[in-house]
Amino acid sequence: MKKSNIAWTDGTANFWWGCMKVSEGCDNCYALAQSKRVGKDIWGSPKITQREYKKAIWKELPKWDAEARAENRRVKVFVQSMSDFLEDHPQVVEWREEAKKLIVSLTNIDILMLTKRPENAPKFLGDWFDNWPLHVWFGVSVENQKRADERIPELLKVPAPILWLSVEPQLERIDLFYYVRGIDWVVVGGESGVHCRPFDLGWARLLLNECKQNNTRFFMKQLGGHPDKRHNMSDFPLDLQVREFPE
Repeated sequence: MKKSNIAWTDGTANFWWGCMKVSEGCDNCYALAQSKRVGKDIWGSPKITQREYKKAIWKELPKWDAEARAENRRVKVFVQSMSDFLEDHPQVVEWREEAKKLIVSLTNIDILMLTKRPENAPKFLGDWFDNWPLHVWFGVSVENQKRADERIPELLKVPAPILWLSVEPQLERIDLFYYVRGIDWVVVGGESGVHCRPFDLGWARLLLNECKQNNTRFFMKQLGGHPDKRHNMSDFPLDLQVREFPE
């Protein structure tokens, strides 16, 4: 299994590449930048851009699942780091249905699904709502209070056993007071890269305190900046050296 550089997952798996920017957190999208570096024109409106099917991962995932079973351990795999599983693109309709079938079979892997489009969950994952796969965690990205207020209520309608937030890149102070009791895990990170926007440690401390008060697991991913030298936990302030996972 290929090790991911993302601190909160063991590996990543992409059934296809490509997406469209939908909010402020997408402005400096790493997946878009990576696609351009390898000459892929797969970013933009579903009406005018294609998505790229990734063939190899369909065979690799069952191998990872078998390895985890043989070693009697669970692994975490973040699906669609280079796209959004719930994007409404006509090209991926059949791919998504086949991916769902494969995901259900991967019972030794905790599948970490993350979206900026939770309102599409009933449409594209509706058949799971009465019998949600216990190994599939469902999360939303929230970069500011506006997106938190839009997306978290939709997240809370999903019957996944683990509901989580990726507050990355965090672009402003976000208060989760009204939501955090329904959330199992909060991942926080500042933006990194050449065009990174500012990150205030006070924003992270507010979220950490809210998580502590409600027994919600907290994971400090990175402090951001450029050059990105602040992703190692040993470089964090002591009070933010927290990397917890849901039980």
